[in-house]
Amino acid sequence: MPYLGSEDVVKELKKALCNPHIQADRLRYRNVIQRVIRHMTQGSDMSGVFMEMVKASATIDIVQKKLVYLYMCTYAPLKPDLALLAINTLCKDCSDPNPMDKASYVRRVAVLGCAKMHTLHGDSEVDGALVNELYSLLRDQDPIVVVNCLRSLEEILKQEGGVVINKPIAHHLLNRMSTLDQWGQAEVLNFLLRYQPRSEEELFDILNLLDGFLKSSSPESRELCFAALCHVRQVLHSLPGHFSSHYKKFFCSYSEPHYIRLQKVEVLCELVNDENVQQVLEELRGYCTDVSADFAQAAIFAIGGIARTYTDQCVQILTELLGLRQEHITTVVVQTFRDLVWLCPQCTEAVCQALPGCEESIQDSEGKQALIWLLGVHGERIPNAPYVLEDFVENVKSETFPAVKMELLTALLRLFLSRPAECQDTLGRLLYYCIEEEKDMAVRDRGLFYYRLLLAGIDEVKRILCCPKSDPSLRLLEDQAERPVNSWASDFNTLVPVYGKALWATISKCQGVERRGPELPNTAPFATSGPLIPEENKERVQELPDSRALMLVPNHQLTAACFEKTWVSLKVAHQQVFPWQGAVHPDTLQMALQVVNIQTIAMNRAGAQPWKAYLSAQDDTGCLFLTELLLEPENLQMQISVKQNKARTETLNSFISVLETVIGTIGDIKS
Repeated sequence: MPYLGSEDVVKELKKALCNPHIQADRLRYRNVIQRVIRHMTQGSDMSGVFMEMVKASATIDIVQKKLVYLYMCTYAPLKPDLALLAINTLCKDCSDPNPMDKASYVRRVAVLGCAKMHTLHGDSEVDGALVNELYSLLRDQDPIVVVNCLRSLEEILKQEGGVVINKPIAHHLLNRMSTLDQWGQAEVLNFLLRYQPRSEEELFDILNLLDGFLKSSSPESRELCFAALCHVRQVLHSLPGHFSSHYKKFFCSYSEPHYIRLQKVEVLCELVNDENVQQVLEELRGYCTDVSADFAQAAIFAIGGIARTYTDQCVQILTELLGLRQEHITTVVVQTFRDLVWLCPQCTEAVCQALPGCEESIQDSEGKQALIWLLGVHGERIPNAPYVLEDFVENVKSETFPAVKMELLTALLRLFLSRPAECQDTLGRLLYYCIEEEKDMAVRDRGLFYYRLLLAGIDEVKRILCCPKSDPSLRLLEDQAERPVNSWASDFNTLVPVYGKALWATISKCQGVERRGPELPNTAPFATSGPLIPEENKERVQELPDSRALMLVPNHQLTAACFEKTWVSLKVAHQQVFPWQGAVHPDTLQMALQVVNIQTIAMNRAGAQPWKAYLSAQDDTGCLFLTELLLEPENLQMQISVKQNKARTETLNSFISVLETVIGTIGDIKS
């Protein structure tokens, strides 16, 4: 066959589709339609045979119908007037009784086709007969047809408020729930929310019907389970212990994801009562030796939380865990003991008896600080306390955490007051090192302060350092007051219980800025080092048309080495200072930056002084933004420095606006 241009191909196919001999031969007719579809998928314009293809839809051949529907869905926007001719055929196909079509594919596609045709002619009146036909198809045997009917009716009746769910329809949909897949069930449940039960009895009947759908074994149910657990915790804020009789439902399985198990442990802590405390503690004890160190530590902290009410049982379990001599377990147990003796002084004796020997298994900063605090405050009850602190002093030069050194100074000075003979020499050596050799200024200043305090006399030292060793009244503060249901009811069935109110507000605000396109807000409250647009460029910028919204590229990745090399080669394009109060929470800030497609290259941990972070972002034109955040707590200011590889004032302004929104929002939350 000679090569034909697209116009010749259309003419040939049109002639073939109109040929009565080809139409009489079902196989030849289908082959011509397949040729049309093949040319269409290759990019050729086949809209010229639209009329002939509409006529071809009037057939009992299921394969031919599928091909024609594919064609019509592609070219209907180009031929909206001719597309109306297919309505009658689509309506007939909606009631297709063909037993050979087990999947009811024709009815599924035809129902959705009705919605598409209505969308193409949105200004036309709603066809009452079509709406009635779709309502009647809600009783179709195929569950996908039922869900598609709901979607189509919602689209067609959008101007009239959507689908009307009355009692017969609601009860019919409830009875069909078991035949739907998970996505269909979710869709139907959203529509059922519009139905108002007539009586309390009917309401409970509906709840009983839906009770079985709260369980699911599919992988997608993990996310549902996590969201449900977050909502359970919210309910417990208003109704403490409400699910106590079902506490075993919250026991963890080894096959569950880490994030679900952590939520379950949190819930278990809130369900403990006199009847189930032994079973819950035994379950948590098993989690403490889990292969996941993070989960094991979360279980230990949970036991510590329960210990505020059931002290003796929990202290016994924690003491047994110390005997395992595993670093990640020991460090968390000691931290738990530190908090426990402060809140529950009656357990101090048992804790002091358990501590000797645990110093050999602690390597991290938090564990060392907790142990040193216990040795300093309750060292008179621990026989080897001065000698353990002496070992810390011997290794102080190799200690990398300034917080440990400052805790060591305070603890040794406290213990010196109760056991002076054993601590005097060690304290002198530590003070000398901190004052003469220590490079960290905070440690050096504390050493000088304690040295001058000793010069003022022991009585003055006791007055300042001998504060209460515990405060049981703080337990009242630990237990949050019950929150009325109406304080969080509006957040129920949203993402607020999952993210938390503050973080969700940040995410929503950042997403809003990204959707609208950043606008440079009034920066009057902020002190800046210079204007974003120099005076000599203002007239030129004002003459330019409105710039398009900044589009930062998602999943932009820049290695630390490449960032450092690029950072050194560029000059600072903009510098600005924001007011800031309190500490930085790196996780919250990093998540907020990720929402607006800003990559975190490096970031100090919380509490570092000064605190720094390095960020990277790139827009869709290839303009690269490198940013340094610097927080100096004594100045209560967050300084940002931005460099870019292309000198573009407009995009720089837009990027600064996005960054300002994120930092301003997080700053508002922290302050």
